[in-house]
Amino acid sequence: MLSTIKTESILFLDIETVPAYPDYKSVPQHFKKLWDHKSKFIRKEKESDSPAEVYRSAGIYAEFGKIICISVGYLRGNQFRIKSFAGHDEKVILSDFSKLAVRYFNKKDSLLCAHNGKEFDFPFIGRRMLIHGLPIPPILDLAGKKPWEVHLLDTMELWKFGDYKSYTSLTLLAALFEIPTPKDDIDGSMVCQVYWDEKNLNRIIRYCQKDVLTVAQILLRMQGKPMMTPEQVSVAEEKPVI
Repeated sequence: MLSTIKTESILFLDIETVPAYPDYKSVPQHFKKLWDHKSKFIRKEKESDSPAEVYRSAGIYAEFGKIICISVGYLRGNQFRIKSFAGHDEKVILSDFSKLAVRYFNKKDSLLCAHNGKEFDFPFIGRRMLIHGLPIPPILDLAGKKPWEVHLLDTMELWKFGDYKSYTSLTLLAALFEIPTPKDDIDGSMVCQVYWDEKNLNRIIRYCQKDVLTVAQILLRMQGKPMMTPEQVSVAEEKPVI
């Protein structure tokens, strides 16, 4: 039952992704052909004529995108601590995240939690780790596991109550539970532009951290618990990413 889950055993996370290259013309030729094929459905849906016009959507696919930020949050006592792994070297980001997950969230009751995590964040992280030749941390390694052995929580799935046709955004759930919106600066559709055009990764990190806090607040509300106050939230200080 949701009410019996120990919030102290949960690692909340959110990721931000972008296309692997700044624009279509920068994509290596053999990957261009693969993107041309992959983008057929997107082009039809958006009524676009060329793969280049929809290339900025490539960041949602693990085969054509990359992770630029993983923000995590966890409760220790009455304090919620947020830490971000971010930069331009995806392998380093994934390796550092994995070290934290293995060291602190490798127990039988440990859980990963994200919004739409089962459809996006968790598989994206796993696929990119395989691409970089990194071992999958046990909490994220689903191979051969039975359903009750999978330690992944998804606030969107919890909200569905078994309804498979429903998609509910993090922003909408936050509004329903009267939680401050995490989209007060940018939203997911702007991440590619902010990264590749504005070259402002620090702005994306702050946005990602807000999402992590919102996911945690939503789960607390789902458990019938009070939200955390600003005084309970601390963010690990990091050097600005250039």
